[in-house]
Amino acid sequence: MSKTSALFAMLFCCSFGTASAADLAAGKAKYAICAGCHGPTGGGNEAMKYPKLTGRDAAFVREQLDAFRTGKRDNATMKVMTAGLSESDMDNLAAYIATLE
Repeated sequence: MSKTSALFAMLFCCSFGTASAADLAAGKAKYAICAGCHGPTGGGNEAMKYPKLTGRDAAFVREQLDAFRTGKRDNATMKVMTAGLSESDMDNLAAYIATLE
């Protein structure tokens, strides 16, 4: 195998082979507490000013969860709600929310 082929194979494996798929079942379980405000199907609650989550892609949701957890977005309730989430929890939750219609 040439050095170029070996380098390509290594880059390919690092780019795709190590990525783990999100666990939708785990995301759904974590979403149970979110449903209290955002609704069981992510429709939100306009009267209470809880935004709908439907129609959001996983990358956007993941970014927002991290922003709440780190304080980049200032929302006391969401900071508390995200404080105990691990990286994989946020990945799973974001992936599940992205499936809501």
